[in-house]
Amino acid sequence: MAGLISYVIRRILFMIPVILGITALVFFVTAAAGNPVDIVRGGLLHPNNATINYLISFYHLDQPVYLRFGYYVWNLMHFNLGVSLQTHVPVATSIGRWTWTTFYLQLSSLALSLAIGIPVGVYSAKHQYTKRDYTITSIAIFGYSMPTFWLGIMLIIVFAFYLKVLPFGGASAGALAQWWGGPIQDQIAHLILPMVTLAYVEMATFVRLIRGNMLEVLRQDYVLAAQASGLSDFKVTYKHALKNAITPIITLVGLTIASALGGAPATETVFTWPGLGYYFTQAALALDITVVEGLTVVITVMVLIANVMLDLLYGVVDPRVRVT
Repeated sequence: MAGLISYVIRRILFMIPVILGITALVFFVTAAAGNPVDIVRGGLLHPNNATINYLISFYHLDQPVYLRFGYYVWNLMHFNLGVSLQTHVPVATSIGRWTWTTFYLQLSSLALSLAIGIPVGVYSAKHQYTKRDYTITSIAIFGYSMPTFWLGIMLIIVFAFYLKVLPFGGASAGALAQWWGGPIQDQIAHLILPMVTLAYVEMATFVRLIRGNMLEVLRQDYVLAAQASGLSDFKVTYKHALKNAITPIITLVGLTIASALGGAPATETVFTWPGLGYYFTQAALALDITVVEGLTVVITVMVLIANVMLDLLYGVVDPRVRVT
């Protein structure tokens, strides 16, 4: 227990310098892009004096760069991400709603990809070098190499425009023309296409990893001994072999979350899904610099927190990790 507590404390303390590094990188990259006032002038053409004065005040443009960075960190510590230049709503106020819809999509697609990918990977390993194994492997490689935005567009064309069985975008139809007769069914209908798009790409990675790990584990002596002792094939596969083959999936889940959040602008824009990625794209097109900068920090910190949480889970699942 003491080893686990020590490991948790070390991982949490590790977050502090990494978060500072992330904020410094975002700040100085943004500063290198130019004066925010000039950037907004280029996008809005004729910003009013109130907008210009707000940018000067919020970014402390009349101060040296090292003081500006200090003010920037101070604002982040108080979750002050500025005010949107378009809607005049605090960015921190809007992020809560955007974050929920992003999580709603990302977690559902991740759960679906794991629920399908793990048993399919086990099945492929158990039937190595058969036609079924080659078929599964080919489908997995195809999904692994496929851009999510292209797959999303293809699914929209087929299921929304030709078959007309699913909505083509958004997270809900609201009170008008709800799909399948109710608000919950309507949300499920809107979720299916983006969820399946992300789940297929993620599932392909899980299938390949589980198949490779299972092929190695199934050759281990303890598995052969379990088979020789008369245990059923199901118990040998899922109780003994899979338990040891599935541990690296935790690391892959962290990478998958990071990749999905990094690709959220493209995926959510294709489906007009009202999440962090979609609003990041809209803000970037409108040169709403406070929203772009705020969302950049939030998304990168979310990826860091997700990976640290998975590292902690890794320490719980595999005690050997705690001593490293």
